[in-house]
Amino acid sequence: MTQQDDQLLAEMARRNWIILIVLLLFSLLWQSFPVTMGVLAGGVLVIINYRWMGRSLFKLLGDPHLAAEKGFKRNYLFRLLFIAGSIYLLLVRGGVHPLALVVGLSVVVINLIITTAKRLY
Repeated sequence: MTQQDDQLLAEMARRNWIILIVLLLFSLLWQSFPVTMGVLAGGVLVIINYRWMGRSLFKLLGDPHLAAEKGFKRNYLFRLLFIAGSIYLLLVRGGVHPLALVVGLSVVVINLIITTAKRLY
């Protein structure tokens, strides 16, 4: 990877947190604890997942042998189970608002749209 790619990834990581803070501030308008916690939990969960996926891809691309590929697939399945279990627990036991959780989970998608728009224009 080039230095420009590293800068882009660092900028995107920083922007994820900025977008999450902006969404949290908007969620405060509802004055509802479940809404704010849904946005926060979803945002943190998706940022953790994004970082985890990035690390897995760097490992795979750094060592593209068969063992690394199997490790990536195993890690992918574990990460999927972790995220699904976390979302289930947040909705069933956590008492977060489902739509707020979806808004929080869209932090990385919003970031990708912003990054794409910046690079196109």
